[in-house]
Amino acid sequence: MANSTVVTEFLLDFFAETCELRILLSVLFLLVYLGSLLGNLTIIIATTVDQSLNTPMYFFLRNLSFLDIGYISVTVPNACINSLTDHRNISVAGCAAQIFVVFFCACVEIQFLTIMSQDRYVAICKPLLYPMIMNHQFCVQMTLASLFSSLVLASVHTFKTFQLSFCHSNVVPQFFCDIPSLLRLSCSDTFNNILLLLLSAIGLSGSCFTFIAISYVRIISAVLRVPVKGDRGKAFSTCVPHIIVVSVFLSSGAYVYLRPPSTSEMVEDMTLSLFYTIVPPFLNPIIYSLRNKQIKDAVKKVRFRFIHSCIK
Repeated sequence: MANSTVVTEFLLDFFAETCELRILLSVLFLLVYLGSLLGNLTIIIATTVDQSLNTPMYFFLRNLSFLDIGYISVTVPNACINSLTDHRNISVAGCAAQIFVVFFCACVEIQFLTIMSQDRYVAICKPLLYPMIMNHQFCVQMTLASLFSSLVLASVHTFKTFQLSFCHSNVVPQFFCDIPSLLRLSCSDTFNNILLLLLSAIGLSGSCFTFIAISYVRIISAVLRVPVKGDRGKAFSTCVPHIIVVSVFLSSGAYVYLRPPSTSEMVEDMTLSLFYTIVPPFLNPIIYSLRNKQIKDAVKKVRFRFIHSCIK
């Protein structure tokens, strides 16, 4: 990597040009970050402490919360600090680490969302077989498979990216290091990198999206056969939020990563990047759990225990 890389560090872009707008956006994103931490930590604590939530659904919710904390922590705090302090420098090693973690978390996220769609399908369409299909062993195996496959993909993409030579410029047109931005800076032939991204998108994201779509088509057809309207609404309320998050995450990520570099606009890319790096970790606790009565009851129990222990 040292022999093929001319630049020794990169310069990240800011949220905005003017100082006032930069401060405003930085404070806003820091608040979103703190909200994401609070929401995801609440889910982790509630699903860990309350033994009644020891089910596959909450097992994956807890794992998703751990993932979301790492996902948003690797980009937002650093970008906000950079904007507030006018510090734009990031080392080549730091940039590589950021690319690896972001890509790893994105791959795991889409696989977790896919497994959660399977969980909803079995729970709604095959409730009697739910304990047999979604058993603890299956959940652990799927989690480990998601982590391992994402580790391999992230390692390959990071290695291939930093095999390139960067000699045109060291200014990354993004508030964090990502692969499409670095490909625009390279003076090497990036065809193989773009092809690898395309194959990964078709292989992983495409297959996950297809699986999710098939699951929800079956869920919707099963729900429409339910005679009671109230039961239909309850079933749909657990599915619609999941569909929204998957759609936003996949569409924004695919647009940034698969669009030809020559047609990219920096502001547009930065805006879309917010949708797959900040929005899912912030919305997941709200739409999955904080609207859930069981989670609310678990949070009340945890709060009561905490207050009781403080009084003692």
